[in-house]
This record gives sequence, C-alpha cells and structure tokens, in this order.
Amino acid sequence: MRTFILLALVAACSAVVYKMETKKSENLRAKLIQTGRYQEFLAKQHESRINLNTGSQPFLDYYDDFYLGNITLGTPAQQVTIVLDTGSSNLWVIDAACKTQACNGYPDSGYTKHKFNTTASTTYVSESKKFSIQYGSGSCSGHLAKDTLVFGGLTVANQEFGVANHLAEVFGYQPVDGILGLGWPSLAVDKVTPPMQNVLSQLDQPIFTVWLDRKLNISQGGLGGLITYGATDSVNCDSTITYVPLTAKTYWQFNIDAFAIGTYSESKSQSSISDTGTSWVGAPASILSAIVKQTKATFDWTNELYTVDCATSSSLPDLIFTIGGTKYNVQAVEYVLDLQLGGGKCAITFFSMGSGSFGPQWILGDTFIRQYCNVYDIGQARIGFAKAHHSF
Repeated sequence: MRTFILLALVAACSAVVYKMETKKSENLRAKLIQTGRYQEFLAKQHESRINLNTGSQPFLDYYDDFYLGNITLGTPAQQVTIVLDTGSSNLWVIDAACKTQACNGYPDSGYTKHKFNTTASTTYVSESKKFSIQYGSGSCSGHLAKDTLVFGGLTVANQEFGVANHLAEVFGYQPVDGILGLGWPSLAVDKVTPPMQNVLSQLDQPIFTVWLDRKLNISQGGLGGLITYGATDSVNCDSTITYVPLTAKTYWQFNIDAFAIGTYSESKSQSSISDTGTSWVGAPASILSAIVKQTKATFDWTNELYTVDCATSSSLPDLIFTIGGTKYNVQAVEYVLDLQLGGGKCAITFFSMGSGSFGPQWILGDTFIRQYCNVYDIGQARIGFAKAHHSF
C-alpha cells in the first residue's frame, strides 16, 4: 500500500450507487524536509526495518501524500480517518486504550488521532483472536472484534476488524487513524472478510471507481478525489474504459505489456498492481535506471530520492505504459513533484522494486491513478482504466 490519503465527506447518491469524497493530506515528506527532521525520520525507518516481525502482508509505504476517507464504527457512531487502500485487505483502527506516542500521534505532526473507544459502543463484540500486520515500513497488532461499520453511505452490521493496541512509530507521524483495505479476500490477514465483500449485495454493480484530483502544489490538503461504489464515475472520468483481466485475486494485479520513456523501451511482460495506498510508482531496478537516464535525474543521498531541475521538468518525456494493447501516457506534471528541496530541485516520483522474483514487479500508485481513473471490477475480476478529468 500505501502512501497517504483522503478525508471523506460521505453522501449516498442513490439506493445502489454511493460516493465518498476524499481529502488529500499534507505532504509528510515535504513537511519533514522543511522542518529539518527528515533525516531523523529516515534513520528511524531504517532501524525499524532491521527488526521486522515475521509474517503478514507487504505494504509499501512511502510516507508521502495520502488520500483519506472518513468512516464510522460502533453505536453511537465514532468517526475515524482511514487510508483507503487497494493494496491491502484488512480494516483496523487504533484502540482508545493505547497510550503510546505512536497511538496518540506526535504533537508536531499537526494531527490529533481519533481512536476507537470500544467501551462506548453498545454493538461492539470483542474477540480473543489476535492480529498482526506487517507493512513495508511499519506494523500494527492487537485483537480482532466486530461492530457496525459505515463507509461511503454503506453499512455493515457486523464487520470484523482489528483493534490495534500497538503501532510502529511511523504511524505516529501520519494523519491517519487506521487503514481500510480494498483488496481481495485472499490477501486479508487472519481470513477476515474485507468490507467491500460485505457490501456487494447493496450495490447495483460489484465495482468501485477511484478518481484522484491533481494537486500541483504540496501541503494543500482539501478535497482530493472521489470513490464511487457500485458504478463508474461519469463526471470525473472518460466514458471510454479499457479493461484487462486480473492475473491474481490478491492485489489488484495485472500485466504491463511494455514500457517506454524517451528513446528507451522495454517490451517484456511484467506483473503490476494498482495501489491507492502508494503515492509514487514502484519500478523494476533496471527500468528505474533507464528512467533516471532519460530524465537526467540525480540521486539525492540526503533525502534518498531522485531529483531533476524544476525549471526544465515540463520538457521531460511522458511515461508510456502498454496494458492490454492500449498505451497510457503519464505526463511529467504527474511524476515531477516540488518538495521544496531547495536549489531548484524537484523529486521524480519513483522508487525501486528491487530485483526479486516474487511479487509484482511494478506498483502503479497515485502518480498513475491521477492520470487514469481506475475501475475495480470485483464481479468480473478485471480492472479498467479511463482518462481522468482535471481542471488544469
């Protein structure tokens, strides 16, 4: 998954189609760079990766900008802000009984955690079974429970979810109270049924559509997109949708037939996942090297990212993904990001997936999804892409 996400103003649009407006968080990486705390943050992340617990599902977190949604749990309803993540399949929230700094949130993060008070809900049912999820840059653990969940106007009476009483330090910096996974059931830890599978009978169609708005400036916050449950988004997305079959029912996984940028092209078929929880694009190491060459990017060892000159970024070539025989161009406006690094430098939004043979070779995160609406078709086990509409 993930990097971070959307604040939801929830509105039911009809009896069978539901929409959830999302809010884009401040850019955490930029905020830490501006306050001179990013190197300390990176050091803590490197240390945490040395002591990872075993098991559970991978989740690549680039602790950058997120798209968040508001949900409620319990009776009476308690609101929490969660990451809407197609790269994982579990729902969890922070236990109000957890008093660690990570659970409470760091004071200088600018965000107050909204923890779930289990004793205040009359419909809450605790379970003795423990849960533990290991993400790429953090973890959480606690116990399972059931309670009434409402998201995007949809209600699940007895949703099973995790009540987290231990969080990795990284979550203390982030403007989130939990994660709602939108992946497939086979990806779920502890065989918990994901919320989407529990609401399919309420929808006109077993699909949901993600549209992410374009934000050229960092740390803006505000409304950042829309998730439409049960239908395609005919307002923010082109009517022409091109579908490809999934290659696995775990992540939203499919094949990229070819990739090109500038004078470089690669026609080898490689697996990829669509992940709303990852802000940037994860690419094979060899292809990332080609991207660096074509964009003339240099590596910033202090901040651990690739940079280009902001002034010349508009002249950089498109990324061209071929998926299911259709070419999808991603412009530099999406993959060049001004993090206020200084010296006229901007980041390019890529990270290396390494050279391992297991798992997807690509992660198409928010950089790609902003350019193309993603239509997640649960009923036909396929994913569709349509050009996203933006005001600029």
